Amino acid sequence: MTPMRRDGADGGAAAAWSLVIPLKPLVRAKSRLSPATGEEFRTRLALAFALDTVAAALACAYVRDVAVVTDDRLAGERLAELGAHIVPDTPARGLNAALTHGASTVRARRPGAAVAALNADLPALRPAELGLVLHSAAEFPRAFLADAAYIGTTLLTATSGVELDPAFGGPSRARHLASGAREIRSAEVPSVRRDVDTGADLRAALALGVGPHTARQAPPLEDGAAVEAGAP
Repeated sequence: MTPMRRDGADGGAAAAWSLVIPLKPLVRAKSRLSPATGEEFRTRLALAFALDTVAAALACAYVRDVAVVTDDRLAGERLAELGAHIVPDTPARGLNAALTHGASTVRARRPGAAVAALNADLPALRPAELGLVLHSAAEFPRAFLADAAYIGTTLLTATSGVELDPAFGGPSRARHLASGAREIRSAEVPSVRRDVDTGADLRAALALGVGPHTARQAPPLEDGAAVEAGAP
């Protein structure tokens, strides 16, 4: 696989992607993790997941830049230090409105940008696996990747001139299929599918190997799953 140049001038390949990542205020994020981790670790993990996700995304050769839509001051500061562009959640009308706003902000700066919405809770994300998905997605006007349960969605893409039209939340795989987006089918990208909402999800991510921020924050879990830092 030939990596895209970040300026998009790669002799025929599609332009590098601008990723839009939504993040709730940390006090409200990852509420379903509380039974497994407790409230203190829940907020720390929500930030750690986002830091590992953004760091991995920025390390992907197919990614030009990352915009994080959030009103959380601490998260915004930490993610900006990694190189993300922070976009205030001006609509304040939920996940899909935030993603639409983020994509519009990206395209206001760079008209015609290829944009991709990516979950903020992918602590095991591998840059090479993300690259495989984005490489495949470039062949279709809109495309998406289902989560590990094949119910939700972890990534949705729209090439230049195409509206993102996000329908995240709950059984979003079915909604994105119905909207005409092409499903990316690959067994080779488990880290891009592995979002974390519950204790069981966290154990699965730890088994894949999480990034350094999550590895430092993850508490012991009931089954004794070890925390393993992911390989770059």
